Amino acid sequence: MKKRLLEKYAQNPVMTPAQMPIECLYTFNPGAIKFGDEYILMMDVTTLDDIHRIWIARSKDGYHFTPDPTPPAWPAPDPTHPEMNTYDPRITKFGDDYIILYASDLLQNDVRIGILKTRDFKKFERVATASELGNRNGALFPEKINGLYCRLDRPFGNEQDPCSMWVSYSPDLVFWGKSEPVKFNGKPFMDGFKMGAGAVPIRVKEGWLEIYHTVSTTCNGFIYRLKACILDAENPAKIIGHTKDFILWPEHDYEMRGRVANVTFACNALPEPDGTLKIYYGAADTNIGLATGKIDEIVKACLEK
Repeated sequence: MKKRLLEKYAQNPVMTPAQMPIECLYTFNPGAIKFGDEYILMMDVTTLDDIHRIWIARSKDGYHFTPDPTPPAWPAPDPTHPEMNTYDPRITKFGDDYIILYASDLLQNDVRIGILKTRDFKKFERVATASELGNRNGALFPEKINGLYCRLDRPFGNEQDPCSMWVSYSPDLVFWGKSEPVKFNGKPFMDGFKMGAGAVPIRVKEGWLEIYHTVSTTCNGFIYRLKACILDAENPAKIIGHTKDFILWPEHDYEMRGRVANVTFACNALPEPDGTLKIYYGAADTNIGLATGKIDEIVKACLEK
C-alpha cells in the first residue's frame, strides 16, 4: 500500500456542533488562515433555522479551537443580490488585507461568489458580489498574475450536473472575465463526476499547488474526496501534473455519517515553517477534522508519471 500523503489528527474532530456557544446543527467547511499568533477558522455553522452562517473559531496551537460568542457582523448584501446562506469561505492574504471569497445564495442553485475583506477578523467590508449566477468554490490567488487578480471558481447549472474547475481574472476584484476551464495536456480537465477548487493556491517552485475536491457517484449518492495538482506559475489554467490517487477520503464515522454522508471537503491548506501542511476539512458536513502532510511529498506525487 502506498504511503498516505495526509495523516488525520488522532483526536479528530477538532470542532463539532457541541462546542458551539449556542445550539446548532452542523459545523463544517472552514476557511483557515494564520493571523498573528492565532489560527483562525471561518467555518460554516448551520443554526436551528437551517441557515448557514459563517462563524469564527480561534486557536493558539492549531488543535484546540474556541468559537467566538457570536458570529461576525456581516456586511449588508448588495441590494441587487440578496443572500440568505453564507458558506464555504476561502481566505487569501493579499498585502495587508485578508480577502474572503465565499458562497452567497438565496436558493441552492442561485449561488454567487461574495467577496469581503478584513484586516483584523473583527470588522469586515464588502468588496463585491459577483453578478454571475451559478458559480462557487472561489479561491483567490495570493498574488496578481500577468497584472490581474486571479481566482479559481466552479461555474455550474445544477448541483446534480457535472462541473469542473475554471480560472477567471479581474482588474479590481469586482468585474471578472477571461474565464476558461483548467486544462491538462491541452484538454479541459475533469476528475470525477464533478470537481472544484478547495484551498487557496500555494506558491511552490514548480508553480501553484492546489488541493481540490473530486466527487464520485455511487448507487445512492456522492463521495467527496481530495486530490492535488500543480498549476503553471504564469498560466494557472494549465495543469502540469496531478495526483493519481486520493490524498484524503471518508473512512471514519464522523466523515461518513452526518448532514451529507461520505464527505471530506477542504477550503484551506496552511503551510507551516517546517514544510508541513495543515488542512482543516469538513467531515460529512457536520464536523471539522484536521489532516497534515509534507508539501514536498504532495508536490512530488503530483509530478509522478
